[in-house]
Amino acid sequence: MRISKMGMKSVKLSNLDEMYPAQDILIQTSQVKQYGSGVYAYDNIPLKVQDNVEEIIKKNFNRADFIEVQMPLIQQKEIWERSGRFEKYVEEGVMMTSETDKGTYCLAPTAEEAITVFAENRVTSHKQMPVGYYQIGAKFRNEIRNRGYLLRGKEFLMFDLYTFDRDEQGMMDSYNKVRETYFKTFSEIGMDIVAVAADNGAMGGKRSEEIMALSRIGEDTILYDKESNQGLNVEVLEKENAEEYLKETYNIDDVKKLKEEKACELGHIFALGTKYSDSMDIKYIDNDNNRAPFYMGCYGIGVSRVLGLIYENNIITENGNVVGYSLPVSVTPYYLYIISNDKKKDVAEDMYTKLLDNDVEVIIDDVKGSIGEKIRNAKILGIPYIAILGNNTEDGYVEVERTKDGKKMVMKIEDVYSAFKDMSITKKDIEM
Repeated sequence: MRISKMGMKSVKLSNLDEMYPAQDILIQTSQVKQYGSGVYAYDNIPLKVQDNVEEIIKKNFNRADFIEVQMPLIQQKEIWERSGRFEKYVEEGVMMTSETDKGTYCLAPTAEEAITVFAENRVTSHKQMPVGYYQIGAKFRNEIRNRGYLLRGKEFLMFDLYTFDRDEQGMMDSYNKVRETYFKTFSEIGMDIVAVAADNGAMGGKRSEEIMALSRIGEDTILYDKESNQGLNVEVLEKENAEEYLKETYNIDDVKKLKEEKACELGHIFALGTKYSDSMDIKYIDNDNNRAPFYMGCYGIGVSRVLGLIYENNIITENGNVVGYSLPVSVTPYYLYIISNDKKKDVAEDMYTKLLDNDVEVIIDDVKGSIGEKIRNAKILGIPYIAILGNNTEDGYVEVERTKDGKKMVMKIEDVYSAFKDMSITKKDIEM
């Protein structure tokens, strides 16, 4: 990718949001365009970061034998009335609806109703279970608290998975399988998560956990046991028989040993039981040839939330000021940002071409400007490595800087090709 084609403008960062500086940089530099409160458009790099997060999610859940599908974004009022949730969502102001001459429709805030109807004539026998369907697509909620930019959008990208089982034991087996896949997925993304015991609330069901990441920007305060990597939402303490519930469900027997931490919610997992199959009267034929309700699980990841937190978790500071970020190699769309002075322009172009020929995605800064300005732009865009061809580098060599920690090394240009080819395959940093 050429900077000249990206419309990149040199912007002096100022008055950054103290709570969300990384996302404020995205707004100030027009990498994310805000149309209104909670409504955004993405430029090339954040869009591609989000695409890479999606691909990691899909890969891990495909390998766990879950099936990708796609539910409609526009859903009829009638399917929500079957579950009894339509009036509640409308009264709370969460659901966006549209009256048409063909009836009332809503923009999907979630997909329990749609997926249950989807399974109605598809999963008809106990022999077909366990089965799980997932999708990644837009959701719409009239979010009142839009503080946090991408963390609380009115339109947001969401991964949601729904499992169907014969009985409670099967449902909990699926729950644990999904939970394990969450940890594997977020580890590959480069983010540590905590499963936080939570109240099921309006979703209902047997068990639920919020999937959170410990973070300085966290809106939630959790109680955290580092040894077991188990968290607890303080609202659970208000539950009737809380101590018994925590011991039986999460093996937490001493709340006092838990430490308060700030955390950011990225997803939620629920063992729903038969709530939706009962309320919507959707059944399967069991081993005794009787109609029986599905035991369902519901699992979500806010993909656009993950994107926002990736940026916030990887800021770069210089002299106490935030100057940009360094995207993790696991999700960055471009591994290297090539900079040169006029004398080394041809060498830089040759490097750029050869790296692309080796299927290594890189950016070349081909616009006029000083080396210092170009380095600043590389950090604003979040590119993890910078290659500098200037007066201080001999012919055949290039200075490579790792932006997350400022470490530098001089490399032969031939070694750059092999090192970054390996990086594109292994998704691991260069040893410096």
